[in-house]
Amino acid sequence: MSNNTVIQPSRKIPKTTKNLDNKALSKCVETLGLAKIQRHIFICADQTVPNCCSKQASLESWEYLKKRLKELKLDRPHESLPVCIFRTKANCLRVCCSGPIMVVYPDGVWYRQANPEVIERIVQEHSIGNRVVEEYAFLTHPLPETPLLACDRLIEA
Repeated sequence: MSNNTVIQPSRKIPKTTKNLDNKALSKCVETLGLAKIQRHIFICADQTVPNCCSKQASLESWEYLKKRLKELKLDRPHESLPVCIFRTKANCLRVCCSGPIMVVYPDGVWYRQANPEVIERIVQEHSIGNRVVEEYAFLTHPLPETPLLACDRLIEA
């Protein structure tokens, strides 16, 4: 099999199932405010094999991030703030030192030592104030605009 071979599913999904899936997905998009995400924060937490920091430290950071975004009402859009900040716990962001590691997109700012104190600064200064917390940032690399990829064409089909 060549690298360009596309494996097709062995059966077609019935239209009724597809319609139910589309309705369920549409409801999730609306409920979560996915179309209104301004920033998306990924944090290395609850690792299978902790390398960048202890599992306990990573979970403490994850819980703090969740709690603060919710307290500040940044976790979902509402009338006074029609945008939101999404957060995702990643098992490993593959930077296995100085953790917990956190990255903020679309800005592409990578942060080290993202403990609750540092997360508070990132939320206040970066997410709200639009200023990178230079003291903890170790890389700024927004993802570049890319032309339509072959896998995107498959999804559209």
